[in-house]
Amino acid sequence: MSSRGGPRAAGTDGSDFQHRERVASHYQMSVTLKSEIKKLIYTHVGIWLLLLAQMCVGHLKLLPHDQVAMPYQWEYPYLLSILPSLLGLLSFPRNNISYLVLSMISTGLFSVAPLIYGAMEMFPMAQQLYRHGKAYRFIFGFSAVSVMYLVVVVAAQVHGWQLYYSKKLLDSWFTSTQEKKKK
Repeated sequence: MSSRGGPRAAGTDGSDFQHRERVASHYQMSVTLKSEIKKLIYTHVGIWLLLLAQMCVGHLKLLPHDQVAMPYQWEYPYLLSILPSLLGLLSFPRNNISYLVLSMISTGLFSVAPLIYGAMEMFPMAQQLYRHGKAYRFIFGFSAVSVMYLVVVVAAQVHGWQLYYSKKLLDSWFTSTQEKKKK
């Protein structure tokens, strides 16, 4: 080949080694999936902060109740949904499979379950709003049930994609673990 200061081998420009410099696909997949999951976690933290702000404003009565309604019951257990996101972030530096599995299980328990309960809790109020056009709770002039259903739909998508990418990341890590055992 070639050396830093010495002559090059005849017939080569020194770039014929690049075919051997590829990164294994499961490592590339791991980096990509970690990036996607981090984006989803940051989106989740944004939703979480909005709900926390709404709860603080409602309970501390910083604004009148006709501007910001008191929180629904499902919002309280949803505050625990920050824990699975933190576990997910902790699993990334050393590809810790245990933390990622705990994150996935607790996402179902602390994130998805409160969202399902919230959709059921708010359904009668949404039905009343749809049938009769009457809303009794408001958030800055908008029907609270409409705003919160929007939050539920967005949060469900965020957590769904987070679980999907976490499963693919887990599979990627198992692939790399199996290859290490073969060597």
